[in-house]
This record gives sequence, structure tokens and C-alpha cells, in this order.
Amino acid sequence: MTASSHAPAVHRDDFAAKLGMWLFLVTEMVLFGGLFLAYSYMRSQYPGDFHRAGTELNATLGVTNTVVLLTSSLTVALSIVAVQRGERRRALAFLGTTLGLGVVFLTIKSIEWAAKFHHGLYPGAAHLATLPHGEQVFFGLYFTMTGLHGLHVIAGLGVLAYMFRKVARGEIGPERPLLLENAGLYWHLVDVIWIFLLPLFYLAA
Repeated sequence: MTASSHAPAVHRDDFAAKLGMWLFLVTEMVLFGGLFLAYSYMRSQYPGDFHRAGTELNATLGVTNTVVLLTSSLTVALSIVAVQRGERRRALAFLGTTLGLGVVFLTIKSIEWAAKFHHGLYPGAAHLATLPHGEQVFFGLYFTMTGLHGLHVIAGLGVLAYMFRKVARGEIGPERPLLLENAGLYWHLVDVIWIFLLPLFYLAA
């Protein structure tokens, strides 16, 4: 059997993999879209409480994390370009940078969460129970949505670390970069979700 006879099957496999990734991303957008709608509705019910609660968040940390994630989106895109060009060392350098930036994001987020726990501004805290109901709802949504996003960041880092290993072993290269391209799509989604979270919680106070 000639090499050309295999090409259509490979093409179909790549198409199915890309389609599967896009379908998965759509389900993720539906999940967060529902949470965004819930946030919008609750904010319309408690605008004053949401405004006051928003002032408790550190906008500087939120914006810093946005810059970190946007930069990581750039580096993962550059790693894909490097792989497509057969530049393995550059691809590994950009992937390593992306992984490092993801860890920076989680570190900043953990610092922010620690401050909220210290001040009793977390679901179930005795202090939060004394605040107006709208503020309780705000912090409930804050921890739910940023926590869920954080889990996606952790999952993305796991996937990218696996991609790093496969690139280092030469299992991902210019002939078959699809795995890394799909991983990059997932990471871009993580970044886009955060771009929506930033104004909802940090900039709308």
C-alpha cells in the first residue's frame, strides 16, 4: 500500500480530532456561559451589595494575572509555530515559559484566596454570614467561578507538561503538530474565560 493511500485516513483522523476538541470547547463555553448568566442576574438583584463586595478584591492582582495569562497565550502560540517549523528547542523554550507563567498565575491566585480566607470572606465563614445577602452571593460566585477556572488552569498545565514531554521525545513535530495545536486551543480558552472574569469581579466595583 502506498504512502498516498494512507493520507486520506490521516486527514480524517486529524479532522475528527480537531472537531472533537472544538466540541469539547463548546461544552466548556456553555458551562461558563451559564455561570456568567447567573452572575448577571444576581448582580441585577443586588447591585449595591455586589459593588461593595467588589471593592474587597485586589484589582491590581487581577490585572497582573490577566497580563500573565495573555503572555502565556502568546508563548504557547509561538511554541506551536516552532513545532510546525521543526524548531524543537525553541518550541520547548516557549512551552516551558508557558508552564512557568501558568504556575505564576496560580501562585498569585492562591495569595489572593489566602487573603480572603484570612478576612473571613469565603462561603461558610462566620464573618461572611454577617454581611448582606448580596455580598454573600457575590463571594459564593467568586469562589465558584474563579475556583473552577483555577481547576481548568491546573488541567491545562498538566496537558502542556505532557506536550512538553512528547515534543522533547520528538513525538510531536512538523508532520503531526495536532496534539499541541489542540492543547493550545484549550489554553486559549482558559485565557478567554479569565478575560471575562476580570471585569465581572475586579473592574465592576
